Amino acid sequence: MDPAAPRHERYRSLPGPRVRAPPPPSASPASSSPSPFAPPGAFLAEPVSTLAAAYGSSLASHVEGNLGRWVPVARLKYYFAVDTVYVARKLRLLVFPFGHQDWQVRYQQDAPVAPRFDVNAPDLYIPGVGTPRFRAGIRRFSPDSLGLVASSALAWLLLEVLSVLLSLYLVTVSTDLTAIDLVAFAGYKYVG
Repeated sequence: MDPAAPRHERYRSLPGPRVRAPPPPSASPASSSPSPFAPPGAFLAEPVSTLAAAYGSSLASHVEGNLGRWVPVARLKYYFAVDTVYVARKLRLLVFPFGHQDWQVRYQQDAPVAPRFDVNAPDLYIPGVGTPRFRAGIRRFSPDSLGLVASSALAWLLLEVLSVLLSLYLVTVSTDLTAIDLVAFAGYKYVG
């Protein structure tokens, strides 16, 4: 045995019983003729996947058709039109609001400008990310309690927004703020 030889060559030349590996499946003589039986699992895989795809597409079309009746999806897209520059500027504004002078929301043709172009515009991205994170950070974090904490934060947030809407109604204040705007503004308190 040559010590300068590569390691795999040294082990190949060792004496002892040799074990032959079984031939690959493509080299077996039975693979050349077609098998009358399907491979294991193929019997259930094809009908189940077809059924799942059909059910998924019907469910998606049902949700898409009925979701617009209850949730203004086109309006929600406005509140999530953010980018990383906007998020950084908005977080800086929320943490250090004292240096900011202009608090007016910009409008273009009687419609508010998208949040990524105006730091004063309300968005739902930052409250949506900040609410569960803040609530989970109050106590010792555990994945089991994340759903409970997030749902309780959402319930308190909705209660707060409903009380503001009720007070605006009782005082008969006319405003352009929608309930979604109030959810966005109320959710900013969880950031920080």
